[in-house]
Amino acid sequence: MDATSDSKEIAASVDACFQAVIDVESYPRWASDVRDVQVIERDEVGRPLEVAFRTGAFGRSASYSLRYDYSDAPHSIRWSQVAGDITSRMDGRYIFAEGANGATEVTYELAAELVVPLPSFVKRRAEVKIIRTALDDLAERVSSHATGKTADGARG
Repeated sequence: MDATSDSKEIAASVDACFQAVIDVESYPRWASDVRDVQVIERDEVGRPLEVAFRTGAFGRSASYSLRYDYSDAPHSIRWSQVAGDITSRMDGRYIFAEGANGATEVTYELAAELVVPLPSFVKRRAEVKIIRTALDDLAERVSSHATGKTADGARG
């Protein structure tokens, strides 16, 4: 995959990180750019298989559907775009590797193409912003979930 990637160490187990990522219904409460999520299909164990998202980023709204691949779960999750209004491709992967002291090294890879082409450096900058925001939001979610607090400080 010709993808942009970044990694972050998160002070949580591989399983805690994996579970937070597959809990797509909760994304609107903690993922900065996600406005709405609808699970279209689940696999035989109840994990989201096809999911429709509505996001707000760069001053506009975008809608897309992703299909997930759990063949290497819980060590990685892959997805590929099924449909999108401003993207023609959005393939990605989270990789979860055990780190020191119970932490997890989470790598996020993303390859995206817009319907309207952008210069490579602009596209790369947008991908980096998306990835860093996603990793920071995930770290905050896992941390707040472990303490039993929501992002606004309430118990939940």
